[in-house]
Amino acid sequence: MNKSALEPESAPPRSQIYNEMHDVDGSVRPHYERYAAWLTDKPLEYMLQKQREADTLYTRLGITFAVYGDGGGVERSIPFDIIPRILRPDAWKTICDGTRQRVRALNAFLRDVYHAQEIIKAGRVPAEPILNNNLYRREMCGFDVPGDVYIHIAGIDIVQTDRDRFYVLEDNLRTPSGVSYMLENRRMMMRLVPELFARMAVAPVDHYPDVLLDNLRAVAPPGIMNPAVTVLTPGPYNSAYFEHAFLAQQMGVELVEGQDLFVANDVVYMRTTRGPQRVDVIYRRIDDDFLDPVAFRPDSVLGVPGLFSAYRTGSVTLANAIGTGVADDKSIYTYVPEMIRFYLGENPILSNVPTYRLGIPDDLQYTLEHLHELVVKEVQGSGGYGMLVGPAATLQEIAAYRERIVANPASFIAQPTLALSTCPTFCGSGIAPRHVDLRPYVLSGRSVTLVPGGLTRVALREGSLVVNSSQGGGTKDTWVLEE
Repeated sequence: MNKSALEPESAPPRSQIYNEMHDVDGSVRPHYERYAAWLTDKPLEYMLQKQREADTLYTRLGITFAVYGDGGGVERSIPFDIIPRILRPDAWKTICDGTRQRVRALNAFLRDVYHAQEIIKAGRVPAEPILNNNLYRREMCGFDVPGDVYIHIAGIDIVQTDRDRFYVLEDNLRTPSGVSYMLENRRMMMRLVPELFARMAVAPVDHYPDVLLDNLRAVAPPGIMNPAVTVLTPGPYNSAYFEHAFLAQQMGVELVEGQDLFVANDVVYMRTTRGPQRVDVIYRRIDDDFLDPVAFRPDSVLGVPGLFSAYRTGSVTLANAIGTGVADDKSIYTYVPEMIRFYLGENPILSNVPTYRLGIPDDLQYTLEHLHELVVKEVQGSGGYGMLVGPAATLQEIAAYRERIVANPASFIAQPTLALSTCPTFCGSGIAPRHVDLRPYVLSGRSVTLVPGGLTRVALREGSLVVNSSQGGGTKDTWVLEE
């Protein structure tokens, strides 16, 4: 008799970790029941074949990412798991309401710190981690961005620890990536198992490019009736180049590199075979430092000379705005709940993970004494690089990281290792729980909106809490059930 794919890889020990599919007694939770009924009679070979199909298609389509520091940026196919993550409608409402609230407050914070700085004057957030932050752009002070929107695209990383308990792990506000994988994962699942979409009411996500384009056009300079939008990429050697090209194609706009644009009389133009064409909105996937060699790093060959001057005159909109990085610095993350109270007069819907700021002596002392228990991150780090996961680290790794902390404590934060929820994941020999997080994408422009879903990242290695693809993680399709 064929082994069912639903049989676990091994019997996991009972624990306090929240399993999103199964209750503590082993019964299937209601929102997974239809999927479980479909899965029960699927033999292991069927699931293996579907996984092979997915892997082959992802390779053929060129859905890749680059791992820096590993062979100089080697290209790899993004690992994809064929078992979807399924979210209840009420859980999605909490995530949606909480992330929209958070982005509204972060937008208000950015406008404030580049203008009146009321939150600093009120003593609600200290000046030092803002004004002395190298991601704070003094060139933006006093400049009114179109529509007061600084964060046009945000990726807010969410973790779940219980049925109704969600935490924000990080705010990604500069050039958040991964949305192309969200869209391709859905296409893949609809191709592999179309019958499931007929029996389950899964909310669609394929309209994301249309919503993104509509929001980008909404923040074009005043008086532009049919704004021209482009996606600015650093080029094919960037780890997210697949996504840059994908989004440009899906929105029906031009993908450009810095050499494709030029500035004349503080107006940005694109070089085309029909001559120069004005550009009104640039969805840029290049960091601030490299955008304009005249205004920022003079050695940059990725940007456009004169772009910042054109931006300051209001003739072009940049998404996300220059200077947003100060709001997603991990030393600022700890103050976001206070921003929500200060700017919106509301209590936070989503909680932060408890965080130690190592520039504070007591927090530093506690962290150094408990490194083996904590996750420590660089305040300006991203992608899972440069972090210490204490419970999984060797004594030598902890000792080396301790030296880094002591040399510059304010450059680090520390957090407890949360018991992240698990989802069923296909592991080749069966199905086993693996830890996951979720990155929903919040779009600001005409309004603040989300498509119902996001990028679920999964730690493919047993026991691992690191979900980043650059660190051995993979992705799943995320199904938000409709009412």
